[in-house]
Amino acid sequence: LEVGGWDTHAQQGLEQGKLANQFKQLADGISLLAQELSPIWQDCCIQIVSEFGRTVSGNGTGGTDHGTAGIMFLIGGAVKGGKIITQWPGLAKEQLYEGRDLMPTMDIRSVFKASLTDHMGLPLSSVNHSIFPQSTAAKKVTSLFKS
Repeated sequence: LEVGGWDTHAQQGLEQGKLANQFKQLADGISLLAQELSPIWQDCCIQIVSEFGRTVSGNGTGGTDHGTAGIMFLIGGAVKGGKIITQWPGLAKEQLYEGRDLMPTMDIRSVFKASLTDHMGLPLSSVNHSIFPQSTAAKKVTSLFKS
């Protein structure tokens, strides 16, 4: 599924505004999805992935611009959740990527590899060869899923 409308640059708002409205729409959609999937929720892994990050500081129009690091959420009954699986880099100027963006800390393919192998049962060799070729540096994250 894809939810558009995230490419905002002005008047994003905090509790109200374009971005706040997008987060409410996402939260409502997740809630409905969990409700509809309740009979099989214990077997589900839903991945919510951003296509791009945002700058840490706002711009002159009350928004943020495209940044480097994004975010990914895993939800569902199959997920061993309740944790952040990367090192938090911090928001101090010297901790930012190029002094403006949240520092990337993980290759997202590492999480996808865990989902494909540990949750869906594909062999890691197939994932590395056919799905994410030339990605051996992106090591699979462990302990994301319930046994």
